Amino acid sequence: MSDGLSSTASHIIQLGSTPPVPYRREENIGGMNEDDEAKKTNSVLQFLPFQSLVDAGFWHRFSSLKLNHLGLDDSPIPITGFYAPCSHHQVPNHLTLLAESLPPERGENLLHQRSQGNRNRCPVPGTLYNTNTLEAFRALDKQSLIKTEVKKIWDDIHSGKVEEDSALLLRFIIISFADLKKWSFHYWLAYPALVLDPPATLVSLKPASQCFIHKEAEYLSAACNVWRKSGSISDVPFFLVSIASDFNITIRHLRDWEACRNEGHEVIFGFYDPCNLPSNPGWPLRNYLAYISARWGLEKAKFFCYRESRGFADLELSLVGEALISVSQGWRDHQNIPKVVGWETNKGKMASRCISLAETMDPTRLAISAADLNLKLMRWRALPSLNVNLLSATKCLLLGAGTLGCQVARMLMAWGVRKITILDSGKVSMSNPLRQSLYILDDCLSGGKFKAEAAAESLKRIFPAVEADGVVMAIPMPGHPVPKQEELNVLEDCKLLQGLISSHDVIFLLTDTRESRWFPSLLCATANKVTITAALGFDSFLVMRHGAGPTSTLPDETLHSCSANTKKLSVTETNGKERLGCYFCNDVVAPIDSTANRTLDQQCTVTRPGLAPIASSLAVELLVGVLHHPSGIYAEAEFANSTVNGSNEQPLGILPHQIRGSLSQFSQMSLVGHASPSCTACSSKVVSEYKKRGMDLVLEAINHPTYLEDLTGLTELINSAGSLEFDWENDETEEDDDCVDI
Repeated sequence: MSDGLSSTASHIIQLGSTPPVPYRREENIGGMNEDDEAKKTNSVLQFLPFQSLVDAGFWHRFSSLKLNHLGLDDSPIPITGFYAPCSHHQVPNHLTLLAESLPPERGENLLHQRSQGNRNRCPVPGTLYNTNTLEAFRALDKQSLIKTEVKKIWDDIHSGKVEEDSALLLRFIIISFADLKKWSFHYWLAYPALVLDPPATLVSLKPASQCFIHKEAEYLSAACNVWRKSGSISDVPFFLVSIASDFNITIRHLRDWEACRNEGHEVIFGFYDPCNLPSNPGWPLRNYLAYISARWGLEKAKFFCYRESRGFADLELSLVGEALISVSQGWRDHQNIPKVVGWETNKGKMASRCISLAETMDPTRLAISAADLNLKLMRWRALPSLNVNLLSATKCLLLGAGTLGCQVARMLMAWGVRKITILDSGKVSMSNPLRQSLYILDDCLSGGKFKAEAAAESLKRIFPAVEADGVVMAIPMPGHPVPKQEELNVLEDCKLLQGLISSHDVIFLLTDTRESRWFPSLLCATANKVTITAALGFDSFLVMRHGAGPTSTLPDETLHSCSANTKKLSVTETNGKERLGCYFCNDVVAPIDSTANRTLDQQCTVTRPGLAPIASSLAVELLVGVLHHPSGIYAEAEFANSTVNGSNEQPLGILPHQIRGSLSQFSQMSLVGHASPSCTACSSKVVSEYKKRGMDLVLEAINHPTYLEDLTGLTELINSAGSLEFDWENDETEEDDDCVDI
């Protein structure tokens, strides 16, 4: 790391009017007299190991980095730790990992660089090795990893890089496994230290205040304070204390060692000491002594353990010591890498640590992270192209809050959809909670809550981050005439539904009658909205996507990359491809009142319990396929093993038009139904007439059962059938849901 200073830059402190103090001979540093020399006892120099402090923000940021960018990539990650001189006589300083210790995620406007100029954050380069399983974490070759890091330190010592960036002496590693389901993190840190062989011998170690006379202590303290306040160099952890013959004290860089010696200055090797003990230096001194011996061949070194109090140099807390370094000749050979130690202990044992953040996190944030977990894990291996942001931004309108509506809402949330509006006019009855997953018994009491509102409240309880709204409204239906005095109310409902469909991206038709789907189908065809229909019989179901509207424009390439060259879609395009049909395209009669003159079992959708979840899941899967298809709503119908469409199959699989299934046969098949020129909902005739007449057409369709048949030519078709007999009864596939009030 370049610190922005020239090789001769230094900070010199002189107290101008103070008489110079005679230079003390090197062998008598610290003011020791002969009695002191006689009393000193040589012993093995011992160091207080580093202690780690991993901030919760580090794990939050790492979780985001892994989920959004790293995935299964277990490559080493360069990170930065921070430490500072000890500032309290009872509390040691730690090597701290913060959120900013990690590299930025792609797209972040954050310049990631090691902190410079922050006196309380001396940077230490490190490497993070994250594993994808707990077994892999436990199986890591820890000795090999720490040897790799110590080789980097050894190379930097011999290449001279340490002179330019002294923090390279303090490399560290962290191995981890992030259990993102439980928000627990297993980790273990190591601070690689070169092993001196034989160990360094401590000659003396005293508080710095006892090693200098009063004026000398003032000079040293002032020099250190100026150094620490210098913005560009305050985070340099190793330095030299140079004492000239006139006792000018200079704090200088390691690269100035030769200059200090040539100038005849006494040199003390200083470093920021995280240790708070009065009789031991901190861990950084280990590699510092190894550097002094290997780089300069010294066998005796005087060191200064710099510590602070309230942001200023504290010579009572700081230590000055002398050590003997006697290593073998091979020690100075670049190819002869010393042994290494440094794995952090956990409560006195060689063991990893584990931290859980689940209880400390905001429940809403936890829910959001957990909800997105499955989707982001899918992108790691199976679906790299999955667009989570597209899903979360899609606004879905569910018409019907019965068995299908409840299941579809749950499935949408599971796929990451966060904006859901539910429309229904009914109330929760006692028979509903067993089949309709968003309701409980309390919703049935006192006459029952409105389904739309109860469903929206339930979605928010399940997932607080969802934007769920309930709209209580009945959908105007053909075959259900309204009295003249109620026409204004019906028109208001029509306008409300029109606004809702216009403001949403996707419409699900999940109502309990065929005729209640007509007006929404007309609005969706007119507005060209993605529309998904699901309908149930006793043991059969239909799930389908509606085709694009008859007056929509089709980009040449894809739905998402609009081109200026567009063309109108009619029933049959000029290239021979037919527009996909809607729910009503196969009908040869207009929708009518399907509940009149029917018994209870015919008025209710009586279905096998497993049918609605199957159909609902397929409906949502079909939507996700449409959203991720390059052609979107304009996508052609695809079939399994089709030679025509097989080459175009998307990562999510084929995109069919209709799916019909039978539980009695445990079968399912994909069909295609093209748009009908006589469709009462999506044909050009009906859509064009609606654009001309607006709500007048809707009222006429509601009050006059044959109006739509006359408009679309179905009446003429029926009359032309002549002597042929047709059975116009609805098929066995009925729509979802509840009992009509009787």
